[in-house]
Amino acid sequence: MSSTKDPCISLCKFDDDICIGCGRSKREIKAWKKLDKDDKRTVLAEAALRLIKLGATGRRKKR
Repeated sequence: MSSTKDPCISLCKFDDDICIGCGRSKREIKAWKKLDKDDKRTVLAEAALRLIKLGATGRRKKR
């Protein structure tokens, strides 16, 4: 795996600074391109937990 894919699903709406589409904070979204692979994986894991807490049931947008 050469890179960690950006989890954005083009549903950028925020609930207490957390995007309800991808589960990342505004700070994490802004920093995404500068993060190394390990940091991106950490953000993805934390984002997944946040989405569970938000009760997210959305689906990834087809591109």
